[in-house]
Amino acid sequence: MNKKILFLSAIIVAAWGIHSCRRDIKDRSLTYPALNPLKADTNAGNWKPILLSSASEFPVDAPLAVTSNDYKSELLEIKSWQANITDEQQDNIDYWSAGSVLRWNEIMRELVAKYNLPPYQNADGTYPLPNAANPLAYPFFPFANPPYAARAYAYVSAAQYDAVVAAYHYKSKLKRPTPHQVDNSVKELIPVTAAYAYPSEDAVIAGAAAEMMKLLFPGDQSYIQQKVTAAKNARIASGANVRSDWDAGEKLGKMVAQKFLTRARNDKAGKAVGTPADWAKLATDVEAKGEVAWKSLESPARPPMLPLFGNVRGFLMDSSEVVMGRPLPPPLTNSEQFKKETKEVLEFSKKYDREKLRIVHFWADGAGTYTPPGHWNAIACEDFVKERFSEARWARNLALLNMALFDAAICCWDAKYYYFNQRPSQADPNIKTWTGVPNFPAYVSGHSTFSGAAATILGHILPSRSAAYDGMAQEASMSRLYGCIHYRSDCDAGLKLGKGVGNKAITVAQTDGAE
Repeated sequence: MNKKILFLSAIIVAAWGIHSCRRDIKDRSLTYPALNPLKADTNAGNWKPILLSSASEFPVDAPLAVTSNDYKSELLEIKSWQANITDEQQDNIDYWSAGSVLRWNEIMRELVAKYNLPPYQNADGTYPLPNAANPLAYPFFPFANPPYAARAYAYVSAAQYDAVVAAYHYKSKLKRPTPHQVDNSVKELIPVTAAYAYPSEDAVIAGAAAEMMKLLFPGDQSYIQQKVTAAKNARIASGANVRSDWDAGEKLGKMVAQKFLTRARNDKAGKAVGTPADWAKLATDVEAKGEVAWKSLESPARPPMLPLFGNVRGFLMDSSEVVMGRPLPPPLTNSEQFKKETKEVLEFSKKYDREKLRIVHFWADGAGTYTPPGHWNAIACEDFVKERFSEARWARNLALLNMALFDAAICCWDAKYYYFNQRPSQADPNIKTWTGVPNFPAYVSGHSTFSGAAATILGHILPSRSAAYDGMAQEASMSRLYGCIHYRSDCDAGLKLGKGVGNKAITVAQTDGAE
């Protein structure tokens, strides 16, 4: 009975965390200005896509002439909306005017937070697994833990980027003017900076995002579709696009997404949970070396989180590069270095420090949150708003960030389960942690790896903020030592590993034609 009470309490806390996360996003969004980029990036159709063979891989039909009766009817639809616009419709326009890439990233973060809840155990002490074929049955699919979240952010962002490149290619080719350019009685209720309207860049972003998110969060398909409809209505009512601009863009975005969906279904993520035999072998291999294997500190013991995620196919590195880039081993259990680091953690656990605890909780990103990758997405989005990037550059920059975070997750999980290293509180039961103990091995620190990768690519995108990002990464890394769930070597090696992955993303950035 006590366990059930504790579980229900955890669910309430997590639900409050999700509510708070959504409330905070909404509150911040009220201060976002309408997207009015300093640079239009009209050449984005020439940028190098990620998966598409070329920007023209998927065909787009030529638009109807702006002199046609059908097009004139679409202009009348805009005028009708604008003549009777409601407060609710205006709020919807204002919401989406901040930028489609930004808004879909926020929606992604909300969904990750909603599904970032570990399943509760069965009566027999085993743990159920979420089932993608039955996502609404408990435990809900997915369990959006950090590796899953990193992968989800990456696929959505990368698909959006390729879709935008394709859209800009066709904009320049087909040259359909904006509604206001055709009929100046159509009001532009938001800044319309694109030279051409067809296909709509906002529509390709929505089409690509929604298709990917329906795969990743199948239990929320109706909610995701509602967001697509809201975005569409905002673009039409604002005078930015006629209906056929949107329809062509959404269709293109969906076609681009299919290429990413095919990849996602075959990237080995579905096998990352492993089997009991896999889990047992991990411990046996470590013990054969004379080391102490990691074990779950939960009661009953929970299976390790995604032990085969290191085999998943990323965007920046192949499997051989992951293995070659694996960090050197952690200090041996009987070494003086291990004893020294364990003692350091013990000292942190004994000493209350208000500032260190603030750092621990700020970077905790545990159950019911949008995870460490989501935290770095939030940091990036706040800065990108200030830079007034175009939608194309928003899409490109978040794709770079999230591909780096995804590959960082792969490299980190490869190291964690290769070394299968015990947590400090397993090594010394006297160590009391200041935050929850994650259910996977210690070496290397996930927060450190994510943060090293994010800070490195963001520092390339915004050089003026590079030192600030490095400072954040260092603080995020140290938060795990302060929280007494990692040794110092976990943090140092994780940061180094993450920076290496971030440099892979920089290589992509330097060759994609956007710089």
